[in-house]
Amino acid sequence: MPAPAPSPPLVLLVGPTAVGKTAAAVALCRELGAEVVNADSVQVYRGLDIGSAKPTPHELAAAPHHLVDVADPAQEMSAARWTDLADAAIAKIAARQKRVLVSGGTGLYVKALLHGLAPAPPVDPDLRQRLRDAWEAEGAAALHARLAVLDPASARRLHPAGRQRVLRALEVGLQTGQPLSARQNAHGFSSGRYPHLALGLDRPREELYQRIEARCRQMWQGGLLTEVAALLAAGLPPTAHGLNSLGYRQALAVLTQGREPGAALEEMIRQTRAYAKRQLTWFRALQGINWHHPDDLPGLIGRARAFWNPEN
Repeated sequence: MPAPAPSPPLVLLVGPTAVGKTAAAVALCRELGAEVVNADSVQVYRGLDIGSAKPTPHELAAAPHHLVDVADPAQEMSAARWTDLADAAIAKIAARQKRVLVSGGTGLYVKALLHGLAPAPPVDPDLRQRLRDAWEAEGAAALHARLAVLDPASARRLHPAGRQRVLRALEVGLQTGQPLSARQNAHGFSSGRYPHLALGLDRPREELYQRIEARCRQMWQGGLLTEVAALLAAGLPPTAHGLNSLGYRQALAVLTQGREPGAALEEMIRQTRAYAKRQLTWFRALQGINWHHPDDLPGLIGRARAFWNPEN
């Protein structure tokens, strides 16, 4: 998966959910003449607006965003497909002599963009359908337990509710007889596809958790259930990839399984906090990230300016 040549220099803005990436990205773009390539695995889906915390119309007007609303929520947005779209968007932005800011919290997207993906076999449609049917019939815990036997390293890394990634790891292991984790270790993710500066955003843990709770409650009160109900009424199947993401699967449980809304919201808050912790673990394992509090806009702008204008 070679990057387009020449490869423009990228600034990456990463961090956990609700930390404040969108506001910081808009500020950086306005100050430095950049455009955003979205690296959030839910914001790519059309119609999933409230639960993905998509940029507001005001933010979109202030800083052009790419790879928002580029897929139907019934489609699978793999890291490979996202990387192809990101490469194309980066090339177009660079051709207009604009700077590229890649912003988002999906670590696998960022890793794939920078280092490529481990070679994997093509999809076996029959095997994929059997695994999807098993997920629906047996549940997430049973399939994750199966993965723990087949590929313990991948099972430890993947959340049991992450259907797309759990099923892909099962597919690769069953299809090739080699765990996906072994293929990834052999790949090493050492090649550099783009020169880049990585900026990480973080807050004190309790401050971040308070923001997560406030955001979840705002989404719930702001119409998340109505949004999901409208998608279902328009024909989106409950098994759609996008509806398996945080917030959407809790809303779906209320609408289709009779889950009590208050309990669903509290589960959403707990799982979002756990997800933020996993995001931080992922990003802290990557080398070379410069960490800032989101309020440190002068520091963020200064680092980005020095990277893009090294002669000054």
